[in-house]
Amino acid sequence: MVFTDAVGNTFKAAPDARIVSLVPSITELLCTLGLARHLLGRTGFCVHPREVVAGIAKVGGTKDVNLDKIRALAPTHVVVNIDENTREVAEALAAFVPHVVVTHPLAPRDNLALARLLGGIFCAQDQAEQWCAAFELEYASLQADAKGPPRTVLYCIWQDPWMGVSADTYIARMLAEIGWRVPALGAARYPRFDWSPALLADIDGVLLSTEPYRFTEAHVDRLEQQIGKPVELVDGEMLSWYGSRALSGLRYLRALARQQPLG
Repeated sequence: MVFTDAVGNTFKAAPDARIVSLVPSITELLCTLGLARHLLGRTGFCVHPREVVAGIAKVGGTKDVNLDKIRALAPTHVVVNIDENTREVAEALAAFVPHVVVTHPLAPRDNLALARLLGGIFCAQDQAEQWCAAFELEYASLQADAKGPPRTVLYCIWQDPWMGVSADTYIARMLAEIGWRVPALGAARYPRFDWSPALLADIDGVLLSTEPYRFTEAHVDRLEQQIGKPVELVDGEMLSWYGSRALSGLRYLRALARQQPLG
């Protein structure tokens, strides 16, 4: 069989693959699929599952990749992501890595194709199908839950400068599963913004994510006093990590919808 990635690259099954993952959530998914023994390298942000990744070499960050370290590991495959990694890094890798697998899940159900892509290339189809079956059960449970009223929420991933997410992101589409939409902040996928009366009038509340910026309850308290709108701290891994974490992410969404925060 031939397997096709997010940009149309095709791959054959590779039972003896030597893999470097430059995507934290995909590193976790590869481990879930029983492929940890094939992982030679990972980024410093690949922290799950902790006891497994501790024994895998670090090759820099998601953006500041150490190409020399990857070259020394001599992988057959490197897994990258359009949001997490840069085009320049992918092109540089293609010069000496036989296979660069590009991923780009944009919605919760894209996790099914992602698991099957990686399971297919790396000969873990049975594990991938088991994971997909578990995902389908969680997704069906989420769909069966009663939804609260629709809300417009500003999801913040950074401050100094303040940055949010556009509707064309995995995070926004996760939130959409419970009827929450993000405001339009500009053309960028992860746009910068300024607090303004017009913006505040357009939103019901603010979600501060615990990653990539490490927002805390102290940030919540300060911002709530500053803008006069409800502010909630949310687990960034649950809402932005596709792959293995998506199962917990769907359960987390159900809990958010039940709690009906933000007023």
